[in-house]
Amino acid sequence: MVIGFLIRSGLVVGAVYYSKKLGVWGTPEQSEKFYNCVKSQLRPHVQTLEKQLPFEVPALPQTGEMRFLAKHYYNQGVKNTFHFIEMLPCYAGQMAKKAKDTFNDFAQPPKSTN
Repeated sequence: MVIGFLIRSGLVVGAVYYSKKLGVWGTPEQSEKFYNCVKSQLRPHVQTLEKQLPFEVPALPQTGEMRFLAKHYYNQGVKNTFHFIEMLPCYAGQMAKKAKDTFNDFAQPPKSTN
């Protein structure tokens, strides 16, 4: 168990170190350079795969689009998280009422079907 944990931890640390070395976690310019490099390396493979698929694969987004989408979905995630936190007392009250009603139903003797 400990050895498995150490192996998994080593893999995670190695992946983070390697991705940092490639520039994923660096400055925005390094990240953009890495993204464009990966995009250019994947393009031939995607083109051969597109020929084999019966449907059309959309193009990879441009860097500006990628930034916009990342910001947009991050903001949506934050908004939805705070909305959930805001509604949590309401959800807890509804769940408590349903639990109370269910326990009351179980406490009632069964009705005869004559």
